[in-house]
Amino acid sequence: MSWDVRAASEADVEAVAELRAVVPRADLERLGRYDERRVRQRLRDGFEPACTQVIEVGGAFAGCVALRPAEDAHWLEHFYLAPRLQGSGIGSGVLRRLLERCDRGGTLVRLNVLQGSPARRLYERHGFAVESEDPVDVFMVRAPA
Repeated sequence: MSWDVRAASEADVEAVAELRAVVPRADLERLGRYDERRVRQRLRDGFEPACTQVIEVGGAFAGCVALRPAEDAHWLEHFYLAPRLQGSGIGSGVLRRLLERCDRGGTLVRLNVLQGSPARRLYERHGFAVESEDPVDVFMVRAPA
């Protein structure tokens, strides 16, 4: 399946917020953490278009991913792909492209994933290891290759 990424803009915030309300919903509900309004508002409050890329399939919005620079690493955040496209290889392709860029820069990458989320397997396949965890989140790290 053909996909591409483009820089996000402020105009993308509502589409990204809606996707965030859909993709992790089952995991958040299982953990007792889903709140219809809060899930969208947290995304809106932390949306940084300069750090975010929109994933497009056939020229249409299909997902997003953010790579936010921090003091000792980059944080991989807001990595959401429309449910109908999950398992198609797009997520792996997007992640591989981001990690290659981080590898070239010698940059450590951190992320957190919800406990029990199938996304954890994707991250482990791409070299992430568990650094710590709590009842809700698993914090993972990947050193540059």
